[in-house]
Amino acid sequence: MSTFAKRERLLLADLLEAEGPDAPTLCEGWQTRDLAAHVVVRERRPDAAGGILIKQLAPRLERVMAEFASKPYEELIQLIRTGPPRFSPFQLKQVDEMSNTVEFYVHTEDVRRAQPDWTPRELDGVFQDALWSRLERSARLVGRGAPTGLVLRRPDGQTAVAHRGTPVVTVTGEPSELLLFSYGRQNAADVQLDGEKDAVAKLHDAKQLGI
Repeated sequence: MSTFAKRERLLLADLLEAEGPDAPTLCEGWQTRDLAAHVVVRERRPDAAGGILIKQLAPRLERVMAEFASKPYEELIQLIRTGPPRFSPFQLKQVDEMSNTVEFYVHTEDVRRAQPDWTPRELDGVFQDALWSRLERSARLVGRGAPTGLVLRRPDGQTAVAHRGTPVVTVTGEPSELLLFSYGRQNAADVQLDGEKDAVAKLHDAKQLGI
């Protein structure tokens, strides 16, 4: 596994272990046990994980998720730490880095920011650049359900168009915060929204953001 994906995986596993199985998360309806089960199913049960994106497969995903959520919590944590099975595509370094860096970063923040005593995490510039690179490539996908035009902007002025339309709302923040915003964690992201008042409110409350 490559550097960022491996680091974020271990951080997530440690955090899930520290918080225990019943802590809240930013994922609506999920406690830490449910989030851990999601991570394991995504990597180890491709026959069910398709339900994350394909509605027709959602019932199967729910059944498999419930099966994994009923396993001992310590087992789920260990499965996250050890990573995907031997012949999984996620074992390929490029796939791991491209698919898991953002996944594990976002879910780590899902746990961290749901706790009342959370504090901002210091991220170095290299990691911020890596997150921005991934966000640039996925911006149209994550922003496709935005109810307004949506432009993502870094503090240094770099921008990515996530959704074409009018009126336009520009969301400014560090790449890590823009990721959280565009993945549907608007209330937890440290960003600034600029645009028409009604458009800003509509985007901030949108349920369609994220994948």
